[in-house]
Amino acid sequence: MHPVIILGSGPAGLTAALYSARAHLTPLVVDGHEAGGQLTLTTVVENYPGFPDGLMGPDLIASMRKQAERFGATLRGGSATAVDLSRRPFRVTIDGEVEECQALIIATGASAKLLGLESERKLMGHGVSTCATCDGFFFQDQEIIVVGGGDSAMEEAIFLTKFARRVTVIHRREKLRASKIMQEKAFRNPKIDFTWDSTLDEILDVHQGKVTGARVRNLKTTAVTERPVDGVFLAIGHTPNTQIFRGLLEMDEVGYLTTHDGTKTSVPGVFAAGDVQDRVYRQAITAAGSGCMAAIDAERFLEHAAV
Repeated sequence: MHPVIILGSGPAGLTAALYSARAHLTPLVVDGHEAGGQLTLTTVVENYPGFPDGLMGPDLIASMRKQAERFGATLRGGSATAVDLSRRPFRVTIDGEVEECQALIIATGASAKLLGLESERKLMGHGVSTCATCDGFFFQDQEIIVVGGGDSAMEEAIFLTKFARRVTVIHRREKLRASKIMQEKAFRNPKIDFTWDSTLDEILDVHQGKVTGARVRNLKTTAVTERPVDGVFLAIGHTPNTQIFRGLLEMDEVGYLTTHDGTKTSVPGVFAAGDVQDRVYRQAITAAGSGCMAAIDAERFLEHAAV
């Protein structure tokens, strides 16, 4: 029996682990299918407070893990495949093993949707990114492609014009899905161009270990063109990792968990932190902040439950 189980080992889960451990709740942290979360896919992180020279994303996660373990958190590999939230103690199935807990913190994050190209995986963090706020600064006066046609894609493209020489939006259709106001802002920006009815066939160049260009295919004519480019930003959406909670917890139409009064979910004793419930900010620092909140909320819940 664990006082607290934390699902997820990104900034939200590890911060929740740190605060829970310091409260003597001996949390069990389950890594999840992507140990360390999206920070493990980045290279230099320059916008996390306290590191004026920046640091590597995997190094930041490694430090967070050590800090949580120092105060008594137990970290284990594996992923939760099922949960029973119908009564306490809650039951969590982790790779076939059942663990029980009095409070559950869900920090399973959200995964950026990708195109499915091998090159995008290999060049992630080396010119390919899913976060303009995180990485835009590294593309000063460079040529950038943004893939997508929704509000997120327009927000990313407009933000990137602060740094890039030119931003080209590539969209599969002949018109955008974004809201009218976002479309108008993007169309008015002189640094943004549009390539319609097209998709990326390949990102170059894996052999050089950095983005040097892209092959773009017109879906109507099937013509393929190769263009030089320094960065590719994927803005085709995120998928919250909440599949096992469907029908058990309240969530929005996309699948992000609904929280209220801090990090409380629709089931008392179950809390959510980080990108699994945040479809707006999706930053390491906001995830860490909500992880802190979830741990404090869980501690207070357990104090009252024990009375």
